[in-house]
Amino acid sequence: MSNAIHNFLEKNVKPNFDAGGKLEKYYPAYDALETFLFVPGHTTSGKGSHIRDGIDMKRTMIMVVLAMVPALLFGIWNTGYQHFLALGETSTFMDNVLYGALKVLPIVVVSYGAGLAVEFTFAIINKHQVNEGFLVSGMLIPLCLPVEIPLWMVAAATIFAVIIGKEVFGGTGMNILNVALTARAFLFFAYPTWMSGDKVWIGGGTDQAVQYADGSTGATLLAQATEKSSGFINAAGAQYGDTFWDAFMGFIPGSIGETSTFAILIGAAILLITGIGSWKIMLSGVLGAYVMGLLFNMWGANEFMMVPAHYHLVFGGFAFGIVFMATDPVTASQTATGKYIYGFLIGFLGIMIRVFNPAYPEGIMLAILFMNVMAPLIDHYVIQANVKRRNKRLQTVAA
Repeated sequence: MSNAIHNFLEKNVKPNFDAGGKLEKYYPAYDALETFLFVPGHTTSGKGSHIRDGIDMKRTMIMVVLAMVPALLFGIWNTGYQHFLALGETSTFMDNVLYGALKVLPIVVVSYGAGLAVEFTFAIINKHQVNEGFLVSGMLIPLCLPVEIPLWMVAAATIFAVIIGKEVFGGTGMNILNVALTARAFLFFAYPTWMSGDKVWIGGGTDQAVQYADGSTGATLLAQATEKSSGFINAAGAQYGDTFWDAFMGFIPGSIGETSTFAILIGAAILLITGIGSWKIMLSGVLGAYVMGLLFNMWGANEFMMVPAHYHLVFGGFAFGIVFMATDPVTASQTATGKYIYGFLIGFLGIMIRVFNPAYPEGIMLAILFMNVMAPLIDHYVIQANVKRRNKRLQTVAA
């Protein structure tokens, strides 16, 4: 069946887009669709990232998207769960899923629609292939946003991130900042009231029925901690029975795909088994965050500092950021030693920002963006250190 489709495209469709065809200038758009369906018969050329394996870049990007599916599916369910919990209504599994799908899927569609429109436009204007990187960014952007974010904001942030965060640097493989985090940073600073962690983190949080439900709160656990609350309160206004377990499994308000550390770990396993994700960055990131958390526990100057170190690993977007964003092969360190340093500093600085500055409780976003900029410098000094060690060995041998 697949061979028949491929032959049909090659004989009947592709000639219209080849040189001399009536749709020649739209060849990048056709090429993007064809190579999405079938492995191309050519190798990567030019600048940017390269894949040295039996699969091409699109297949690699699709594997990363598949790794995010568990977080997406749980986010859809949790959106419905938090909504009905806030209303104090009993809901079934399908009630939660259907409500969540109606809220979440439009955000995913708008993210891909706006981003791919920019990608296709730049490809046609510049007469190059459509970059594959947005296959991942298009999913990352919705998963790191609150469910009540207006769709026009999603489109504006996505367009900004693709143009300013990637295309101005030359496209996929050339950008220095993670595209999804660039979109989130744009929204965080341009529309802070929508990204502050208040009632907008619950589906229907802008509706009066949820706003005025008895005891309802949509604040994330991080927002509650920064406000020095005496305990953590769920959407129904009740104390969380086991805060760590609820946060690990994801039964809490938060960004669509960031609440369930368990679902994120499933994605991490997929990335590690396939060799796409870097275990060095993931492991060192967790160690950096845990060390910073322990230091704050020892200091204990305020209530937020006394949050147990292991709680920081399941709060907010830490796990999602470490697994899917810090490991971005384009913006992360490339050297083996550099990956350890890069990951450790992301975890360390992420918790430091989270605790020291309550205005930025989600410090992992700023930590990753900062270390994206520092990654080339880290690699430079790692390489220079290796060169110096080799020169010393050569001098010793020569002597």
